[in-house]
Amino acid sequence: MTSEARAKKEIERLRKELREHDYRYYILSAPSVSDKEYDDLMERLRELEGLYPGMRSADSPTARVGGGISPGFFPVKHRARMLSLDNTYSLEELSDWYEKTADMLKSPAAPGLVAELKIDGVSINLVYAKGILTGASTRGDGESGDDVTSNIRTIRSIPLRLRGGNLPSLVEVRGEIYMDKKDLESLNSGASGNAQVFANPRNAAAGSLKLLDSAQAAERKLKFFAHSVGEFSSGKPATHWELLQKFFAWGIRVNPQNRLCKDREEVKAFCERWQKERDALPYEIDGVVVKINSFSIQETLGATSKSPRWARAYKFPARQATTEVLKIAVNVGRTGVVTPTAELAPVACGGVTISSATLHNFEEIKRLGIREGDRVLVERAGDVIPKIVKVVEQKGKTPYSPPEKCPACGGRLFRVKEEEVALRCINPSCPEQLERGLLHFASRSAMDIEGMGESVVSQLVKLGLVRDFADVYSLDREKLSRLEGFKEKKTVNLLAAVAKSKSRPLERLIYGLGIRHVGERNAYALAAHYRDMEKLSSAGREELEGLEDIGPEISASITDYFAQPQTMTLLKRLQNAGVNFGGGPEPQEKESSFFLGKTVVFTGRLCSMERAAAEELVRSLGGTVSSSVGKKTSLLVAGEEPGSKYAKAQDLGVRVMDEKEFELIITKSKAHRP
Repeated sequence: MTSEARAKKEIERLRKELREHDYRYYILSAPSVSDKEYDDLMERLRELEGLYPGMRSADSPTARVGGGISPGFFPVKHRARMLSLDNTYSLEELSDWYEKTADMLKSPAAPGLVAELKIDGVSINLVYAKGILTGASTRGDGESGDDVTSNIRTIRSIPLRLRGGNLPSLVEVRGEIYMDKKDLESLNSGASGNAQVFANPRNAAAGSLKLLDSAQAAERKLKFFAHSVGEFSSGKPATHWELLQKFFAWGIRVNPQNRLCKDREEVKAFCERWQKERDALPYEIDGVVVKINSFSIQETLGATSKSPRWARAYKFPARQATTEVLKIAVNVGRTGVVTPTAELAPVACGGVTISSATLHNFEEIKRLGIREGDRVLVERAGDVIPKIVKVVEQKGKTPYSPPEKCPACGGRLFRVKEEEVALRCINPSCPEQLERGLLHFASRSAMDIEGMGESVVSQLVKLGLVRDFADVYSLDREKLSRLEGFKEKKTVNLLAAVAKSKSRPLERLIYGLGIRHVGERNAYALAAHYRDMEKLSSAGREELEGLEDIGPEISASITDYFAQPQTMTLLKRLQNAGVNFGGGPEPQEKESSFFLGKTVVFTGRLCSMERAAAEELVRSLGGTVSSSVGKKTSLLVAGEEPGSKYAKAQDLGVRVMDEKEFELIITKSKAHRP
């Protein structure tokens, strides 16, 4: 036997042995060798494949380590649609769904059910052709998703080759990518500098899948549970439960907690058990998924455009805990609104420690009857800021009275309108308002002054170096030298950023001024119409109301703002400092624009352009840019290291595109301009 033939035989043996060890470790949870023995086998295989590169294979265990930088994530069409599930928020709702479903079938026998834990992760579609993993994509909008094959290959609980014989020529295996709680803690504790810290395991999983460097993704310790199927070319079982058993036989990981239930009472018991015991699991769950077991019944029931009629997700109630209100603090926002916040005795709730909760406004305090010293019930759902649900024990002696004076400047507080709930400080020199306003003025969506963050702004205001926006443009080396931590390089960089901001487009200045109710979209519409700050400042209320995106409330706010003498003084000083006051966006022919009428959200870091420039391109092509993902979002553009917006878009079925696809569409849209 030649040396090459011997090497081939050994390579095949090592691959088979390593696959068996992976199966025993990840699927059976019964490891058969030590970590060192496994590593030695892997190292020998890697050595042989290096000596004989012609024998390398995409399904080799060595293909999991990752390597190389991906050019981006391109869209892949699913063979069968990936639907999202309708939610129920009580066991009664879940029972009603089952009853209605049984009635629709008009069958004397009640349909069997499968109950599965709802893993808080990211949905994925794995494509196996003749047992070999050939592709993997995110759910996206349900029709197509992002190709994340290179990163999925690094996940050791996903087999690159299925076990057994008589495999279908093609099958789409669907499931959830997730990260264990302890691995999230390890990831966050190891983060340094500007490295991203993830709020929860689901955000970490979503961000890891979108890493361009698959070697980095390999270090994230992602895991997988299969829960459903898309296309199945031949030999599909009769029931969902049998499908899960088939997955297991193929070496695909399924959750051992899944349960076959004969009726809704067993489902109810399953839900109640895991609602109580969820914290004992190594991963996060946020509910239970219940499915009709029979595939023929599933087919009969069908689906709506977005979700199947044969399945429901039961979402657990928000996490709750009891604690004490230590103090009711008040904060002043950039528009002068004074907002109360409850400072709480720290308490664990939903995997995090809560030490404060929003109270929204003073009417909410009155409605709940909250006093300092009371024992209260707080809840936290997902990433939402904790809120107080009710008082459970009134231990405070004195009813709370709203402040009469601003906590920052001592000025009187007013309700600007009789019907308004909010109390406001109307002192234009209020230091806390000024700090908030300056942060908004310098923000990325406004004048984009890099380096002017909270610490710098706070010092500038406290030292009296900046009393309004125009003072930013009179900063110099001498003034900045009085700030803590400002040496030569930092001073030069901030002054350069301030100078650069003078040439920002008019719509950025309008937005940065912080006119009440005027968001980015409104600022863009105003700049596009007037193309000059002086013309805008003299516009009447009726004239403004005639513009797209400008209603009565916004027009009143704009005219009130420009009617103030201090506003006109500020504008004059900004103009004298050289800040751009004209040249709004050119009107565009938008008939052929991909973005016309779409609401676009950005997440992560863009490599080819600044995010602000990308947002302006979208607006110029008829789109709207939003800062958060919601039901009205049409598209999410995901750069490197995307955050929680990516996971939320996946949940809502919002289409996600990467930077490469975004650039391509922008280029095509520009080409169609007259």
